[in-house]
Amino acid sequence: MGALRDRTPRELTDEEVRKISDTYHTWRREKVECRKYEYVPGFCKSASLDEIKKHDYILTPGRYVGFEETEDDDEEFEEKMEKLTTELSEQLRKSEELEKKIKENLTGLGYEPSWK
Repeated sequence: MGALRDRTPRELTDEEVRKISDTYHTWRREKVECRKYEYVPGFCKSASLDEIKKHDYILTPGRYVGFEETEDDDEEFEEKMEKLTTELSEQLRKSEELEKKIKENLTGLGYEPSWK
């Protein structure tokens, strides 16, 4: 959740904050709504004291929450790598074109780019 604001801090949207808040209040049974708290892999889990004891009372969330389930795209590794390397080659080519245009524009403005 959240988007990187800089290198490490993440900024949550109002919707994400609301989701976290609603989940907490549902877990605490403070909401009157008909929602029932449930375990969501990669997001939340109500761990029992026995589970926590089994992990030597270490409260690192990943030990309990786990990972969000992702769908397998059923694409073979070799096919996927071929497609990704083709996309990367195209993006690198476009990058070279854009770099050339930027250098030309800087030169046109009277600034000689320091990289060549």
